Amino acid sequence: MPELVVGPLLRYVDETSASVWVETSEPCEVTVEVGGVRSQALTFTVHGHHYAIVDVGAEGAYEVRLAGETVWPLPDRPPSRIRFFGPGGPRRVMFGSCRTSVPHDTLHIVSHGVDVLRAYGCTMMGAPEEEWPDLLLLLGDQVYADEPSVEMLEFIRNRRDGEPAGEIADFEEYAELYRQAWTDPEIRWILSTVPSAMIFDDHDLRDDFNTSATWREQMAKVPWWPRRVVSGLGAYWIYQHLGNMSPQERASDELLSKLCAAEGDGSEMLDTFAEHAYDVPADNRWSYSRDLGGTRLIMLDSRCARQLAPGDRRMIDPVEWEWLTEELRRGGVERFVIGTSVPFLLPAGIHHIQNWNEALAQGAWGKRMARWSEALRQAVDLEHWAAFRRSFEDLSDLLARTGKPVVVLSGDVHYSYVAKAEGLPIYQLVCSPIRNPLSRTLRLANIVAQFGLATLVGGWLSRLARIPKPPFRWRIVHGPWFSNAVATLSLGADPLSVRWDTAAATEISEITTVKLTGGG
Repeated sequence: MPELVVGPLLRYVDETSASVWVETSEPCEVTVEVGGVRSQALTFTVHGHHYAIVDVGAEGAYEVRLAGETVWPLPDRPPSRIRFFGPGGPRRVMFGSCRTSVPHDTLHIVSHGVDVLRAYGCTMMGAPEEEWPDLLLLLGDQVYADEPSVEMLEFIRNRRDGEPAGEIADFEEYAELYRQAWTDPEIRWILSTVPSAMIFDDHDLRDDFNTSATWREQMAKVPWWPRRVVSGLGAYWIYQHLGNMSPQERASDELLSKLCAAEGDGSEMLDTFAEHAYDVPADNRWSYSRDLGGTRLIMLDSRCARQLAPGDRRMIDPVEWEWLTEELRRGGVERFVIGTSVPFLLPAGIHHIQNWNEALAQGAWGKRMARWSEALRQAVDLEHWAAFRRSFEDLSDLLARTGKPVVVLSGDVHYSYVAKAEGLPIYQLVCSPIRNPLSRTLRLANIVAQFGLATLVGGWLSRLARIPKPPFRWRIVHGPWFSNAVATLSLGADPLSVRWDTAAATEISEITTVKLTGGG
């Protein structure tokens, strides 16, 4: 009898439909029933794993059946519910990034802190529906392929020896990594009840993924890397990207059509797609856009879409840039919310240091300094929008010309803050981590380096390298906060507001609420 391995995950939702994603132990027909209305889909198979995504046209509590047998909801949990968006779109959008999936015992709470997403799920179970978030945006590092938990390392040791030691090697290990990340009962319930949209960051693949052309050249010489990156991007397509697509987009997706039509295992088709997506990123777009009432949500791939050619570095390649430009120029909405895993507006000092580092790595002060600057870039993660100065300036100009409020959501840096552009309705909201806090020593080091020392020396170094001033000024107006956290952007408020929450045990507590004056 087939069993539910991962899921159900409630993914794409709009005003009339919802999509439910599952992984099963055997090929089977998957049925989702809501109030007597049944929707079905057959699984497809890759690398010996079986997946389905079912489109549902009704709201309410739902059940999942595999080959006719009910496998969801769990007997000791409330029913999962499907809620469509109203004409105004989601009112509350929760977001965050960087979640390690380790146990919730005392030892791991000391080392990793409380899992805020899990605590939020516990709180939701006892809260009225009208207080639930309407949409969850996961902005990167949903899994840590290069920092597996003890349980994941045991799984690896039980199936293989050899390289990469202590890291994920192939699709089978990625599948287990996602299973461990998403099957904790409370996490499973919240992901089955709150629609989610996702984009990846480096740890979903590997630390510093696509930092520079030098990084790619170095990794190309590593024997196990080709299999790892193909497996990582293939697993990302299955576990994360597939649910980002609308039913209409999936109906026209060539890869999904081939996998669903295949009589056997579609591993070769998935691997071929993933290999090409890595080798020729301009031929594939992980970024996507949705209109949510008066808000256009644009989720930007800040990793795989990078153009890394020395002298012509871009955060997103020209093909993707043209798409982004069109999304920002297209009318019909009141504001833009942009999800990009790495922050657009950093503390000003570290922004200038990343500008300076990029210029030196490209030879502004000679070859020897270029090699040193590249080593520094990889060592301390100088890889945000500021490290792609041309793209930063182009996006700054583009956002300033929209004539509409722009809210940029990001993670990655393991602290949270609010930045505001001077004289423009442009906000940067950062929420990181969900569960992967910096040590007290590193927190202090970040405050000194990014909010103290960098402020003093960053501008001086930037001027010394003759780097032009940014198109506009900005400053950190709230934060930083270093607690594990999730944030909730209230799109139904006037003005818009955003609240950060942390947790103790299974109890949620507010860090702060900020009104975005001029943001909506």
